[in-house]
Amino acid sequence: MLYQRCCFRLLLQKIKLIKIITIMSLVGKKFPCIAVDAISEMGEKLKINIFEEAVNNNKKVLLFWYPKDFTFVCPTELHAFQAALPEFNKRNTIVIGASCDTNEVHFAWLNTPKNNGGIEGVTYPILADTNRNLSNILGILDIDSTEYSEETDSVIIEGSNVTFRATYLIDETGKIFHESVNDMPLGRNVN
Repeated sequence: MLYQRCCFRLLLQKIKLIKIITIMSLVGKKFPCIAVDAISEMGEKLKINIFEEAVNNNKKVLLFWYPKDFTFVCPTELHAFQAALPEFNKRNTIVIGASCDTNEVHFAWLNTPKNNGGIEGVTYPILADTNRNLSNILGILDIDSTEYSEETDSVIIEGSNVTFRATYLIDETGKIFHESVNDMPLGRNVN
């Protein structure tokens, strides 16, 4: 047990170091090659690997993150991306949304009318990074601090642990050529 705790502490230290490193810009680097759960507008459960989407389809990918489903700013952004889809298609670009909510919550929001704060009518896929693997690698989680508790043998996280508003443009080779990360209250202009 002592050995496991020591290994866990070392792992935590490495995670903190990785977090510090990933906070730096990812522009010019390959997008992480990791598959994430997602859902289509029809409720089909998918696994999407952003890197492979770009490379295998020879298309650019616009991946945008928002904090949570069923909030007041987020549906405006999702509808704006939907309205701009024809322009993105002209530019050989796939649009994908993402948050840490589950596929089931995404699907409920996709079936909620726009006038009730929903995103009914959105047709692009939405990632469900519930395990926060991709958002952690990207360094976009709202985490103030982490602390290991020997008493509970667990990591205690301070902060909301949801994503900031982030936007990534990935080229056809899987390289990130644009990255933007906003704090929670700051929305973004799709135009």
